[in-house]
Parts: sequence; C-alpha cells; structure tokens
Amino acid sequence: MRSNYVLNGRYRILHSLGEGGMANVYLAHDLILDRDVAVKLLHLDLRDDPKINKRFQREAMAATELVNDNIVSVYDVGEEHGLNYLVMEYVAGTDLKQYIKNHFPIPYQEVINIMQQVLSAVKLAHEHDIIHRDLKPQNILIDQSGHVKITDFGIAVALSEHSLTQTNTVLGSVHYLSPEQANGGMATKQSDIYSLGIILYELLTGQVPFDGETAVSIAIKQYQEEMPSVREIDPRVPQALENVVLKATAKVPANRYESAEDMADDLKTSLSEARSNEPKFVPKSSDLEKTKVLSLTDLQTDDALKQLDDDTPVAEGNQKKKQKFSKKRHRRRNIIMIVLAIIAFLLIGLGVWGSSQNQVAVPDVTGLSQVSATRKLEAANLDVGNVTRKSSSTVKKNHVIRSTPRYGIKVKKNHKVNLVLSSGVKRFTFQDYTGLSYKTVATELRNRGFTVIKQNRASNDQPAGEILAQDVASGKKVLPKETTVTFTVSTGKQELTLDNLVGNTKKEITAYASEHSINVYFSYEYSDDIDKDVAIKQDPAAGSVIKQGSNVRVTLSRGKKPENNDQFNVNLSIPFKANSTSSSSDSDDDDDGENIVYIYLKDINHNFDSVYRQMTITKTTNITLPFTLKQGATGGYKVVRDGQTIMNNTSVTKDNH
Repeated sequence: MRSNYVLNGRYRILHSLGEGGMANVYLAHDLILDRDVAVKLLHLDLRDDPKINKRFQREAMAATELVNDNIVSVYDVGEEHGLNYLVMEYVAGTDLKQYIKNHFPIPYQEVINIMQQVLSAVKLAHEHDIIHRDLKPQNILIDQSGHVKITDFGIAVALSEHSLTQTNTVLGSVHYLSPEQANGGMATKQSDIYSLGIILYELLTGQVPFDGETAVSIAIKQYQEEMPSVREIDPRVPQALENVVLKATAKVPANRYESAEDMADDLKTSLSEARSNEPKFVPKSSDLEKTKVLSLTDLQTDDALKQLDDDTPVAEGNQKKKQKFSKKRHRRRNIIMIVLAIIAFLLIGLGVWGSSQNQVAVPDVTGLSQVSATRKLEAANLDVGNVTRKSSSTVKKNHVIRSTPRYGIKVKKNHKVNLVLSSGVKRFTFQDYTGLSYKTVATELRNRGFTVIKQNRASNDQPAGEILAQDVASGKKVLPKETTVTFTVSTGKQELTLDNLVGNTKKEITAYASEHSINVYFSYEYSDDIDKDVAIKQDPAAGSVIKQGSNVRVTLSRGKKPENNDQFNVNLSIPFKANSTSSSSDSDDDDDGENIVYIYLKDINHNFDSVYRQMTITKTTNITLPFTLKQGATGGYKVVRDGQTIMNNTSVTKDNH
C-alpha cells in the first residue's frame, strides 16, 4: 500500500513497518484521534477465502476485549475493497527476537521480568478462552523503556488452520510449535504454554532448541526429540530456572503447567536460594499402556492320549486296518480337544473382558484444582469421595496433593476417590530471639527456609554472639521461603584501632571489615588520579579507636568521569507499616513502632549484592537515590521493609524517571 493513502477515510498510511507471512504492517496516523497507529493488512491471497475472512472478523473483535498493559490494544477492525485490516496500538521499539540478538546474554532477573509480563498477557487471554496459537518472539514487542506487549491475538487464532498450508509462515513459527500441533492435533492453552517455554529457552540460551532445513524436519523434532538442556549451554543457569523450561515444554500437555498463572508463580521463585538444590524436573512417563497382540501356541493333546491306540494288542492280520482306524480316531480326538480349548479360552477371555469393562484406572489429578480434578474423575466414570486438607510447600493452595486410590489403580466404575487438597504453605509464627545465640537461631531458621542476614553492633551489656535486635516482629506469621530476617548481633566490648583503608581496594576493605566485625558502607565519587574501586577517604579516620560492630563509611573512586554517562535522581516514598504487636491497622504516621529498611541500588557503581543504605523509620519517609548509568542502559532499586520486599524496579532509566 502506497504512502499517504487514506484507509477507510481515516487512517493515513505513512510507511511500511514490516512484512509477515500473513499480513503487512504499516505505520499510519489516525486523522480523527490525531495519533499514530499500526495498521495490519491481510495478504491479497487471503481475501477470497470467506471462511478465513469471517473467522478473522470474529476473532479480531474478540481480541478488542483484551485490555491489559502487556497486550497491544486493538482499536478497530474493518474491511475495504475486500481487504481485512486491524488498527492497533503503535509500539515504538523492537520485537523480542531482535532484542535477544542485540542484548544477549540477558541477566536472569531481566529474563524473568520479561516472561512475567508475557505470562500476565497470556493469563488474561486464556481467562477469555482466547488461545494465541502463534506465540513467538516476533509477536512480542518491547518498547524503549523495557515494557513488553504481545500482539496478534485474534489474527493468530483466525489464521491458524490456513497457516498450516503456508510454508513460509510455518517456517517462521514452527520453532515454537507444540508437539500436538506439529502432529496435527488441536491447540489448547497448554499449547501456548509450550510456546512460552521455547521462548524462555531462547531468552536463556540465545537460540531455539530445535532447528532444521525445513519446517517439516523441525516439526518432527518438536514431536519426537527431548528438549535440549539449558544448563549444558549455560551451566550458571539455576536448576530451578531450567525446570520451568522443562515443565512448560513437556511433550504431553498434561505434564505442563495447568495455567499461565502457575508458570508465572513457579518462575517468580526460580532464583531464590531456597530452591538452589532443586532436582531436575522429570515429566511423568508419556507411554500409555497399549494393547499387545500375543500369538497363540499350538494346542496339543497329552502324550498318553497320542499313544493310547498304540498300546492295544491287535491281530496281525488286522494291523493295517487298526492303524488306519486309530489314526482317524486320533485326528478326531485332536480336533475335539482343540475346539474345547478354544471355547474355554474364549469363555475365560469374555469373563475377563466383562470384568475389565466394569473397571477404570484412576486418572492422575495431582496438582489440579478441586474443580478440574472433579471433572477429570467424572469423565473417567468415578466419583469424588472425602475431601481433606493439608498444608504443603510445593502444591498450590486448593490444588490436589494426592488421591486415594492413587493414580493408575484400577477400580470399579463410580468408585469414590478421596482427595487431599493443599491448604497452602504453613505459616510460621516468628518468635522473639533477642538474647539468644545468633549461631543457633540462624541455623534453625535457615533449615526452615528463611534467609538470614547478620548485622554487627558493639554492646557493653550483652556478650559477643547474642542477638540484640531483629527486623521481623515477634508474633508475626510469615512464610519462611519468602522472608528475609536481619539480626543485629553483639560483638561484645572489644575495641580496635581502625587501620588506614585509603588506597585499598573494595575487596580488601570488605575482607578487613569481616575479619574485625565492623560494618562498612561505600559511597563513590569520580577521581582523575585514583583507580576505580580504590578507597579515596574514610570516616572515622585511620587510627581512630572504635568498637566492633561500628559503622565505617569509605569513599571509593569511580575512576575518571566519562562524558556519556547519565546522572539523575529517583525520589521514593517509603511507606511506614505499624508492627502487628502495636496496631492492627497499617496507617502511615499515627502508629507506634519502627520499620528497619534496607535499600539496594543497581547502577554503574552499585549492585544488588550489597546494601546501599540501611535506615530505621517511624513514619512514611521520602528518600532520593542517585543513579549513574551509561547512556541507554537500565538500572534498578529494591526496598526491603522488615524482611519483605515492598519495591522492586529493574527498568530504571533517565527517561522514565
């Protein structure tokens, strides 16, 4: 379509944005609403297919109902001169395929952030019973601030059948095609989840798992070959993160995540320390027990029967006649025995068949919601019996932990199957550990799944090793695997003379601080004379007598000030939350108590491995975070209040703040 053409009297075509196997995309300007939009026009060879046109209109209209920050909005659907078109939100940026090429390797946390946005969009679509069917990086857009949006909901559905005949289109999508689609089966929500698993694989490795010279050869690999290991390509990838890929791309749909929400929940904790020793995911066997055809052995009579006539004495003259009669009788007896054996065999078989017809195998309902499990059991001609609940750290709340009888056991039709549902993770009531041994308490809590951090402080009253304070209130009910607790631990009355730290590297100063039980906080400034990460000054000064557990601030060199760095500030308001022991409400300023806050910063000079700032607040507090970033780069910040992360942004740029 030529530039400046006005489509339907409203959308002025500006220029082409790209061409695909099914449609061409143009940048256009909406003359009525005065905004730029993306116009997608179906190829000419599709306009003569009334079935495709009708389905395209229906599914595209359904896509207009999907309102989500991570889905490209569909503004209008129309037809002009036999051409169907979509008018969509214009996203200035690139697609995920190009983003991977330009930015690989991508940090794992950023990979998770991208996938969480994609899964949010797919979750909403699936709730509306819309299956994308063609999820791939080319259909995922990323704008300049790192915001992710999925496009082509509706068009992928409408053209799914037709696309199987378009070789070029399949070639672009078959890398992300589920095994059941590759085998000619119907696409389901689990098919979309398989495609998401392939996309996650590509984000982590920079390549697709299956490739080949033709679309057919790739499709065969999707159906037959096991998923290649992510960790063989990048051994640094945590096993828990690879497990998300393996579960999403299981060959049998029933072994995949039940929903996009389940996949998002699993992905969210894949980098946590609590899952560091997680075993590799192995899907349940996909081999169904098949009927086997067995050959029948020859039925033979007993040797004694065969010899019966031979043992009877006869006259010599009648020997030949007797032998002939004996052979006939022997043959007739054999036939009778064979017929009787066959009849007996058939009767036994019919009895077994009749019994088996009244029996069914208990289906696998582990991990399903109660509603889904009930439907699956009813579909197998079984009834739900007693439903009990039990806490579980691995099975989602209100989902099945196990059934009785168990999966695979054969029972009579309409047999009652008892279900044990998860009541969720059992919450732990946090105790008052002040005055106790830090070493003992830390070991106990880590075994329960807590993340434990130690902060030193000198004390004239309590001996070294005892806990002086904790940042999680006593009596608070928490989830161990989601809670970080910081203990302030006494170092006793020991004093030390502070060494001269100027001229030492950050690594050397950190080792010194650990050895002498002091807390070091780093700040940075540019220096034309001092190398990067080397100390310029310290406070207190060298030679000062301080107690163990004291705070020492060291200023490190950033090196020479570059000319192309962006420097800017980010203002945050940290909300105060009253402790449960002092108030049941969460008002900002009128409650007693205090919050211990840890702030983490990520830019040229900081990372999330160390605390940028620690503070104690008694009311909502405003702070300013200074950022230094290379032009075009992204930074981040994280705020942890009383062991819980309340702010987490990994897409900070100068433009969006």
